[in-house]
Amino acid sequence: MSPRMLPAGDDPIRPAASTPVAITLDGERLEGIAGQSIAGVILASGQLGFRRTSAAGRPRGIFCGIGVCFDCMVEVDGARDVRACQRRAVDGNAVTTQHDALPVPPSSERGGSDD
Repeated sequence: MSPRMLPAGDDPIRPAASTPVAITLDGERLEGIAGQSIAGVILASGQLGFRRTSAAGRPRGIFCGIGVCFDCMVEVDGARDVRACQRRAVDGNAVTTQHDALPVPPSSERGGSDD
């Protein structure tokens, strides 16, 4: 038997069967596989935006996908500012989208007083 005739099931480098994981995003159940990032699970569900900008409230999702930018920040199990592209999804993760309004400057920094 030649090496090319090795049955696929007997191939020692064949990947193991995937293990399903389920997370929630703002209460919606999403399914993925073990080893997949939270961003990967969200993107696979068809959702592209899961954060809103502070200034205009525009949707943001994955920009760099390697942990350099901050466009994919989410809250995971109560921990804020988690980069979804860098965190592996764990079965049962509760993910919520983040939106932080811009801080309002104190009245003394607005350029004068009304006196």
